[in-house]
Amino acid sequence: MLLEIAVVLVTSVAGLTVATEVGTVPSATFQSVVTSDAPPAFTGPIVGGAGNAIGGANTRAASFGAQTLSTLASLPAENLNQYFESRPTVVDQLLSAQPPAQEVALWWGDLNVDRQTALEIASPQLVGNLEGVPFAIRDTSNRTVLNQTITELTNVINSDIGRGVQQGAYQQLNMLSSISGALENEKSGPERTLVTLDVSGQGRAAIVLGDLADADYVSFLVPGMFFTIENQMSYWVDAAKDLYSQQQMWLEHFESRSPFIRNESVATVAWIGYDTPNLTNVGEIENANQGRDSLAGAILGLQAQRGTDQPYISIVAHSYGSTAALMALSEYDFEVDALALVGSPGSPVQSVSELNVRDGNVFVGEAAWDPIPNSSYFGPDPGSDSYGAKSLGVGGSFDVIMKQPLSKSVGHNEYFQPGSEAMRNFALLSIGRGDLVIPENAPPTERALSMGAPRLDR
Repeated sequence: MLLEIAVVLVTSVAGLTVATEVGTVPSATFQSVVTSDAPPAFTGPIVGGAGNAIGGANTRAASFGAQTLSTLASLPAENLNQYFESRPTVVDQLLSAQPPAQEVALWWGDLNVDRQTALEIASPQLVGNLEGVPFAIRDTSNRTVLNQTITELTNVINSDIGRGVQQGAYQQLNMLSSISGALENEKSGPERTLVTLDVSGQGRAAIVLGDLADADYVSFLVPGMFFTIENQMSYWVDAAKDLYSQQQMWLEHFESRSPFIRNESVATVAWIGYDTPNLTNVGEIENANQGRDSLAGAILGLQAQRGTDQPYISIVAHSYGSTAALMALSEYDFEVDALALVGSPGSPVQSVSELNVRDGNVFVGEAAWDPIPNSSYFGPDPGSDSYGAKSLGVGGSFDVIMKQPLSKSVGHNEYFQPGSEAMRNFALLSIGRGDLVIPENAPPTERALSMGAPRLDR
């Protein structure tokens, strides 16, 4: 059933390894330090992303991550470059077996500025993707990796190396150029930051619109099958931008009508933080496992950074990404404030009560002619009555508050169109106004009147 709705066949981007010089042989002093203090290479099954799923974290992975951070804090700063050069796989291993984000945040905060700067220079890839490191620093580090890799790939393309290698470099460059283009700030739009970056394979990235460090409301947009960085990064950032604009519009609307509402802010995350499936593996669960861990890690990283000033966190998940989000919210020990699922192929749990979503704020939308929601391919349909979720209208309506028509979503891929009922509802539920979400098949006027909508226009 899943294969029947494929409208775009995306060919995976070929990987390209860019050779780097190892540099000089470490000095005897440095060699003795890394031999005695560095953790042994981690060879184990690696827990992805967050590294602390309920049911028991991989002990060796957790130990490896903690020991590596301790080593990085104790080595002489001038030897950090040599440490990473002598252990070319340690960064990938550490990012795959990250310690809890709260521990990383404490570790980073205990480092002096010189040590932090030395680590940024020695391994921007690590600093840019380590959950618990401040987002502004991660953005700077990831942009460094992005720009350096683009330069390296361009040099490969312009060299006389073999045609096959050049073609691989060209494909990889297209992928990274899409990230670079999506990062360009608009004059009237919010600042954009790059808080996740993997330049290998089909790539991974998370681009934030707004300020994660102090936004009152944070929304994660989680994509499903056939989403790749090369082909959909720009589209996904545009969807996040539209959601951001609608959220701000509604907040300003409420603020203008109530003396008790302060000036609130939002941040939206265009998150493609896992390898989304294609035609060859869309019926398998492995990619959802990866998405589960990576999404959980991102949210735990946000919560660790925000400390006592926690934002209202929502997840808007589409298609296969909804299954990954449901797995994260049922298998990890953290909570979000609201969850929206559209075009879902099924849930790993039986009902809303099994999800770590506060106050049961789970909304489900199913568009006409979308065959995926009724497939129950990965478990019960979240839109079924027995699941206990709230209805989220996507079929087109009229907004009696803003006095404007709302377009309908049809099929599997139209939930994120600007001006749609779906986007209007996403915006409201993600700023804590789920009471104003229009349910499917309910007269919008009656729904709005029952919620006291006219009082908002006084």
